[in-house]
Amino acid sequence: MLESVVFYLSQLCLVLGAFFMICGAVGVVRFPDFYTRMHAAGVLESLGAPLIILGVILLHGWSLFSVKLIFLIILLWVTGPTATHIVAKSAFLSGLKPVKRKK
Repeated sequence: MLESVVFYLSQLCLVLGAFFMICGAVGVVRFPDFYTRMHAAGVLESLGAPLIILGVILLHGWSLFSVKLIFLIILLWVTGPTATHIVAKSAFLSGLKPVKRKK
């Protein structure tokens, strides 16, 4: 019983992670300017990848491999938003302005 719950929970994490990754990739391609594309890439990295890694942890079970993957999730959560912020701030300071929406 518990094994099937863990299996379905891992499948849910994998599907949600893939959904966020696909949505982020579509956003990177379709959004109009650099800043909105950076937002899509940040969501892709901050939500999609950790959900997929969590799904793999649940499928694999608890081991040293799972601990390494948890450290990888923490690394992604710390470095992803920081890198996105630094790149967006440097683009703004170099003179790249956001696109104005036509009303």
